[in-house]
Amino acid sequence: MHTYHTPLDLVRSRHVESPVVCVRPDRVAEAGRWFQDNFPGEVLYAVKANPAPWILQALHKAGTRFFDVASIPEIQLVAEHCPDSRMAFLHPVKSRESIRRAYYEFGVRIFALDCEAELAKILEETNHASDITLIVRLAVSNDGAMFSLAGKFGVPAYEAAERIRKVRAHAEELGVSFHVGSQCMQPSAYRSAMLEASRLIVQAGVTVDIVDVGGGFPSIYPGMTPPHMDDYITAIEDAFEEMMVLENADLWCEPGRALVAEAESVLTRVELRKGDALYLNDGAYGRLFDAAHAKWPFPVRLHRPRGEIGEHTASFRFFGPTCDSLDAIPGPFELPADIREGDVIEIGMLGAYGTALATDFNGFGAIERVAVEDMPWPSMFEAQPDLAEDDEAKVINFARARRRRPRLRRRA
Repeated sequence: MHTYHTPLDLVRSRHVESPVVCVRPDRVAEAGRWFQDNFPGEVLYAVKANPAPWILQALHKAGTRFFDVASIPEIQLVAEHCPDSRMAFLHPVKSRESIRRAYYEFGVRIFALDCEAELAKILEETNHASDITLIVRLAVSNDGAMFSLAGKFGVPAYEAAERIRKVRAHAEELGVSFHVGSQCMQPSAYRSAMLEASRLIVQAGVTVDIVDVGGGFPSIYPGMTPPHMDDYITAIEDAFEEMMVLENADLWCEPGRALVAEAESVLTRVELRKGDALYLNDGAYGRLFDAAHAKWPFPVRLHRPRGEIGEHTASFRFFGPTCDSLDAIPGPFELPADIREGDVIEIGMLGAYGTALATDFNGFGAIERVAVEDMPWPSMFEAQPDLAEDDEAKVINFARARRRRPRLRRRA
């Protein structure tokens, strides 16, 4: 990839026809190192957040050697780009062929489940292997998250003890996991989920080898400033120490968004303006799915290759390039009031799920990737002003604990 100092340098240097994804490898590396240094257990990157090969390579270079995968294509990607790494197949529902190929072709030995039917599939397709680790996914509250992931997966509390007990009989190592929801804004949500898991383990009356606190670690978006990342780690550490009947358990986490959200932005061109509506060459079927359907508040800024930008701003809504009326992004997005056809808008913080959810609908979808060196938005991993609700800029340093915490294990 060609490297520019800033996206504006690219816009000034040449015509921008298709959307351009600006990648920031240093942001991925910094986030990966932060988790490796500060989370007191195993860190698994959730590949679904962004499966781009350059992301996998950057994380691998920064020390990540463990990946949460959800499909055979994700397994193949990790095997190709990070061949010395471990993988955990943590999708709770898998096809029989996927289980079989993961075990026999790719050496995957860690599988998640939340029901007896899935347990039976795993056992049958691995020929009742004696070397597998089984992770029981528990249903927990998602009240502290901006995007709930509850309802589809997770064994309910009234069935959990029996499920844990039954799986124990078939697992070389047994784990429990949960997901507190995407963009979790309350560190206490992890503590509550962990103590609920502890209660269910006590009811089951068996030994558990792994506690996997899942993902949900947040990033900073406009009007959405989470607590210090260190607060999440402290809450998890404290809860792990409180958990009962863990004689020799490992602690895991599965960050996705927090590792890659800062890593990508997109340059999209204004094709037409109708009042407060801007028609762009990227949209809901491209990298702006979450902006359209989850109403996610992504940061925006205007890049104009020639001429000054007016001082006054106005609120705008976006429409993507397809012929579908669902390709609409209500915003509002605050941009210079004199914005016009041909201007280029950079939409930031799209590293998580932007690339992963993009399609080629209507023939749109072609992109170019370039590397850039700037970081114009607040980062979870550097000292930057946060976007506090009281509008008072505070300097917060999420990297203040740049020490490597010891791996936590509970020993008798």
